[in-house]
Amino acid sequence: MRLLSEVTKSVLLVLFLGALFTSCKHEIKKERTEVLETSRVEYLPYYSDETFTPHWLTPNSEEEKGFHTIPEFRLVNQLGDTVSHKTFDDKIYIADFFFTSCPGICLKMTGNMLKLQEVFKEDPDILLLSHSVTPTLDSIPVLKKYAEKNGILNEKWHLVTGDKMEIYTLGRNHYFVENDLGIPKDIDDFLHTENFLLIDKNKHIRGIYNGLNRASIAQLVTDVKTLKSEG
Repeated sequence: MRLLSEVTKSVLLVLFLGALFTSCKHEIKKERTEVLETSRVEYLPYYSDETFTPHWLTPNSEEEKGFHTIPEFRLVNQLGDTVSHKTFDDKIYIADFFFTSCPGICLKMTGNMLKLQEVFKEDPDILLLSHSVTPTLDSIPVLKKYAEKNGILNEKWHLVTGDKMEIYTLGRNHYFVENDLGIPKDIDDFLHTENFLLIDKNKHIRGIYNGLNRASIAQLVTDVKTLKSEG
């Protein structure tokens, strides 16, 4: 009987330890999931030039208010509606630069923007903005056809065309989307980049991401959630 009792105790101990291990493993997994839902910093950094050196400012501080912002602009979307900086007042938005006839990276960029559209389609605070870098070719009807073909939601995602100089100046001098630092460019040099930019409600750049990379897109989704938590 005593031997049986010892065996019973051993079995119970094994079961207890097994349950404890499973519980701990579950808590660790839960904790990791919670960490992935927001960034590892309280606030996202701010960016002001093509080096994308992070500046750790406090939101709504005097320093933040005087920091680099995307300037006023006026373009036209796939519905023929005017899209300006006011369209994005009190909105977080994700911007990129593309062209509808692009046979290469733009297809994957559009695919990843569609994933972002799906993630945030029920969130009115998040918008998407794609600038055509061949605006003379990407007319309103061309953009509309492209939007329809790709399942783009007009109220969520603006495909814009307009003055080429304005678009290229925005891309190079204000969004800083190109990677080839220090190389002088003019209007005749084609603007082509895979970068996505995260812009906050005050028009500050808060992140740059590789629009072709799945992990980078996942980080972008996480950073949008962090940005929303800033209030």
